[in-house]
Amino acid sequence: MFDSLTSRFSSAFSSLRSRGKISASDVDATCVQMREALLEADVALPVVEDFIEEIRTRSLALLPSLQAGSNQAQAIFDVVNAELTRILGSEARRVRFSKKPPTVIMLAGLQGAGKTTLAGKLAKYYADQGNTPLLVASDLQRPNAVTQLQILGQSIGVPVFAPEEGNGKGNPVNVATDGIKYASAKQFNMVIVDTAGRLGIDGELMNEAVAIRDAISPDEILFVVDAMMGQDAVRTAQSFQEGVGFDGVVLTKLDGDARGGSALSITQLTKRPIMFVSTGEKISDFDIFYPDRMASRILGLGDVATLAEQAKKAFDPATSAKLEEKFSSGEDFTLEDFLEQLQAMSKMGSMSKMLAMLPGAASMKKQIENFDEGELVRTRAIVQSMTPTERRDIKVLNGSRRARIALGSGRAVSEVNSLVERFSLAQKAMKAMRGGSMPAGMAMPAGMGASVGKPKQVPTKKKSKSGNPAKRALEERS
Repeated sequence: MFDSLTSRFSSAFSSLRSRGKISASDVDATCVQMREALLEADVALPVVEDFIEEIRTRSLALLPSLQAGSNQAQAIFDVVNAELTRILGSEARRVRFSKKPPTVIMLAGLQGAGKTTLAGKLAKYYADQGNTPLLVASDLQRPNAVTQLQILGQSIGVPVFAPEEGNGKGNPVNVATDGIKYASAKQFNMVIVDTAGRLGIDGELMNEAVAIRDAISPDEILFVVDAMMGQDAVRTAQSFQEGVGFDGVVLTKLDGDARGGSALSITQLTKRPIMFVSTGEKISDFDIFYPDRMASRILGLGDVATLAEQAKKAFDPATSAKLEEKFSSGEDFTLEDFLEQLQAMSKMGSMSKMLAMLPGAASMKKQIENFDEGELVRTRAIVQSMTPTERRDIKVLNGSRRARIALGSGRAVSEVNSLVERFSLAQKAMKAMRGGSMPAGMAMPAGMGASVGKPKQVPTKKKSKSGNPAKRALEERS
């Protein structure tokens, strides 16, 4: 979503880094570039003006203290990073749990923002942390909204309180209050109430939302907004804040192609934090919103912290410890180990999204977009078509075995050969890392390491003879 903004910011700082010693005019020129980039990204004008003025003031105040020879561009970059983190909310905000369970969370927003799907994602997120959430179907207006929530709840193993079939029938306020009573009786520690949305802000929407709010006294009201709405998202949030009020924002569809200005505007203008983000259609495409990590991604520094967290969730600690012990003991890394790694990586989600979290990913946008997600599936199919013996020792893979594996995985023999060859090279590389030497068959880069064989004789330069006979005789004797 922020690709264009990241590209423009990178260009601005690339120009600044080429300056060496930075002057006030250089700061002004960079501020102009950033202002244009933010406006093009659909960031609200008041937010842009406040952001740019703060950057200019802090950067100009910093210039006299910057020593010659220091990385002056980096100092300005740090100012921008800090200010960007500030307008995004400074720090992550968590749900406030009630001292007396259940904690009640009310979801609200416009129709099409993704509230019902978000309710399922939120329930799954907290269920995975050991909580016992209950979903309450109070959206009785949208066709099949109740059925959708029931199917979602079943898929994630979270109960759904749905006494009414919906589709325009039933009282949403009664459903919400009865849901709270049911949760208390059955000892659920969290209730997530899905409410109806509309196609626009109107009195009916506000009155129904206010009635539900007053009836259940939620601990948190989360306003769910489509990040692709641009500045309309901010205007909608402001209207809803005045009519009903909310404690935090959830941005959905953050993986879309919109310019992302709402994420940079909504916190600053509503004075309410973005608490969660939805980054895809899968239930797992959901996380807490970290302002510092988002600022890092916008500035092209990647999001290694989130990537590390996802890897920690996906990779089983016992398996990781076993592999570490295997590596240190000198045992070979086998295709069985490789298969375990592939299966863990598949739990982390899209490889393209993971690659996009790496520093400098913006410069590899085309390569990341063209990454073939099916390559991992095809590789896994080939390895799974092998016998345990073949996975443990690739040396037994003769021609007939490879033909059988190709047939079993639905791939060509050349693909099996390619995988075996690449894996063999990887094994050698791992042995080299362990032994601290270069594996056989791998060329040493030119100019590194000792030369092999007899040392090269360096020819001595012949001295010219003097034209003076007496002097030449003296030279020959010496």
